[in-house]
Amino acid sequence: MAESKRKSLWNLIRAKSTAIRNFKDVTKEAGHRRTASDGDAVLPRRRSDLPTEFTSDRRRPRRPGANGKGKGRDYEIHRHDPGPLTDWPPSGMSSEEELSLAQAMQLISRGAPAFRGHRRPIPHAPDHCYTLYATVAGNHGDDTDAANLHDAMTQLMTLRKEGSGYANYPWETFEQPSYAFCFGKRAGTITLNHWVSLASVIPPSIPLRDSGVAPREITLDRIFERLQELERGLEDDDEDLMYKNLYRRLLRDPDKYLSPHKTLDKQITDLIMVLSRPDWIDFTLPKNQVATKFIYDNSLANAPTYHKFFHQLLLSVELDLRINSGLHLAEAKEKLVAQIPPSIQWNLALARRWRENIRVDRIGEQPDQIRLRFKLQKRQVRMLKRFIQMMKWPNLSETITCLKQHEAQGTLTGHISSHAMAFFSGLILPGTTFPFLIMNSLVDIDPDRATDDLALLTHIHPHCGFQYRGSYTYWTAASIVGKVLAPTCLSIGGWVGPARPTVHLDRAQIARIRQRKPPARSQTVTPDDVKTMNDRSDPLGPPAEVYPVKEYELVAPKMDEDEDYDYDGYLTDLVRIEMLHLRPSNANDSKHSITSGATSSDNGPKWFDASIHFAIDGNSWPLRLTFDVNFVYAWPCSDGPHPLFFDYVYESVRADKLVHVRDWNGVYGGINSSLDGSGMIHGGSKSFGLGSNGLGGGSKKGSNIMSAGGRTTTATDHTGQDQDNERVLVVEAFGVPDNEVLARAWCAHWGLSAVVADISKTCMACAIREAYAAALTVVILVDDEQKVENKDG
Repeated sequence: MAESKRKSLWNLIRAKSTAIRNFKDVTKEAGHRRTASDGDAVLPRRRSDLPTEFTSDRRRPRRPGANGKGKGRDYEIHRHDPGPLTDWPPSGMSSEEELSLAQAMQLISRGAPAFRGHRRPIPHAPDHCYTLYATVAGNHGDDTDAANLHDAMTQLMTLRKEGSGYANYPWETFEQPSYAFCFGKRAGTITLNHWVSLASVIPPSIPLRDSGVAPREITLDRIFERLQELERGLEDDDEDLMYKNLYRRLLRDPDKYLSPHKTLDKQITDLIMVLSRPDWIDFTLPKNQVATKFIYDNSLANAPTYHKFFHQLLLSVELDLRINSGLHLAEAKEKLVAQIPPSIQWNLALARRWRENIRVDRIGEQPDQIRLRFKLQKRQVRMLKRFIQMMKWPNLSETITCLKQHEAQGTLTGHISSHAMAFFSGLILPGTTFPFLIMNSLVDIDPDRATDDLALLTHIHPHCGFQYRGSYTYWTAASIVGKVLAPTCLSIGGWVGPARPTVHLDRAQIARIRQRKPPARSQTVTPDDVKTMNDRSDPLGPPAEVYPVKEYELVAPKMDEDEDYDYDGYLTDLVRIEMLHLRPSNANDSKHSITSGATSSDNGPKWFDASIHFAIDGNSWPLRLTFDVNFVYAWPCSDGPHPLFFDYVYESVRADKLVHVRDWNGVYGGINSSLDGSGMIHGGSKSFGLGSNGLGGGSKKGSNIMSAGGRTTTATDHTGQDQDNERVLVVEAFGVPDNEVLARAWCAHWGLSAVVADISKTCMACAIREAYAAALTVVILVDDEQKVENKDG
């Protein structure tokens, strides 16, 4: 069995891989999309080019055939300036004209992002397991929807499998979903790719079968001696020396007399088999992903664990250097890394972090005699100082003073905590641990004894936050409270803050937030949605021979067209956050599906149900943050605004009227009775009814809803017939940040994820199309430029 495993891996190393070639094909296909920005002549696509059957219920119906009015008539298509459109049809063009594909792309698609989904199989996993991704092309420039990793302080949450620098594509990282493409540019948002990746089906970690191959016994000083030698690189230019260093020190060569394993492929196979033993530390388990907890204690009592950790690390470094040897073909290297089991990939990630950030200064026979040098320490100190200042830490001055003292004394990595050691050393595994490493380092350095009550922050329970000194609260970016309050805060290092305090927590107390999964009928991404993403969100609509001008419309927020729209008042005082309310929850409640993993515990932090109370036009409206929804930052477009195809159905509502919109698109089956499980909206002195279309009525001024055609209607204008469960609710949350918080809280209340679009960067049409691409039915519009103008004014 072991021999066959060796042979398969040898063949894998030696075989000519097609991975790079396939990758180039995907890149070429994604980079030469049917968009005007390509500048290439594109042949018309006929309707027959589309798949004849779609299993996705998100697919829009095809529009009528092109043999309608105007077909065959010789209309002259005028040339138009490439500047932004202000009217539709453009000046000099009739609504009865029909455009060819090239003309339509120039006039409608120019600068509009095009969305493409990808489904990739998982090696060694069943067919029903897969990973999903999304890529975008078409807009001009380098602007994307992802936050800058350096500015967001999240660069250590991701690690590229091959090469240096950041990943170019989300499938290139060790951690999945990839945190190189996770956080959106707007606080509390994620990228389209991360939203799609959350629907991936990743199998649970399966323990590797014992290969029966054991390493040689080795002393601690010999381990560090070899680690120090490998700092200069692998001796791959001397085959005999490389063989001796591996098989005389670490492994046994079963074929040393007949066929010594002097080639890289055989040595890689032997190292993989040794690391497959079940008695090594399994870093795929969340409880083991703070790697420094195994080496922080250098006492004799912890010596066996200390020795085991570095023995495993040395074997991993030997394997990583051989995989990345310059003697390997790039395509063979890529295919090999993809086939390595997850537990060994995490060993490689740990080895990479060690090689990049740590050096051995002194070797000894006991753990307390070892001295390490941390290359990242000064950079990490600067990062923590910036984190403290941006978070407006209540004990800022004393904490920075204490940080400087620890740095001067050289005690940052060995005398504070294992979390501080991980943060300052840079020995950080990619994934979700980093936000807790940076915050726990801050809490541990703060000399205030009150921080002892904040010592139980852990990545095992990521949906949490805390209050400190009664001044501010801080929430993880994964918690629903952080996602909703983010417009009023900063989002850095995986944390959202400083946020408003609450009277429901002590001066220093941790709160774990109970979050439920969104309703089953709520739209979620499926593999079919990903497969048809490009067709369902095409700026031109379904492929056709001609594109009638009258089938498109230039859409924009309706604030300038509504006579009752008091924009100045809307910007200032119509919506205000009253309070953040935290109610202790029944952690033993098993009636609902809970994503936060709430369990009753007398010793750990308490669980809470969160809600936010808003003051809206004289009434108080509580919105429960019940569901773990997400907010997708819209991909920027260029040369906008863009016309919108008529089949992208939407309705608009102002943020202050949003509380009267209920059960949007019938998520709860269109019933109009109060649902305790869903947390129905109750506010003010009236109870508002629920129409079949999800639009409530009964407010003092009426619930004005703006239709897709720009006609301002009321909820009673909708009959509920021929409802489109894909239609998008566009929430105009311009003005003060409280308006956006209200829109996000409404989404968390009803269990609807949303696209958040800055109208100064993404036009309304592109935001609606992205909602269709992401299988979402809510778009929240904001305007940062308007906010800046009001501040300057």
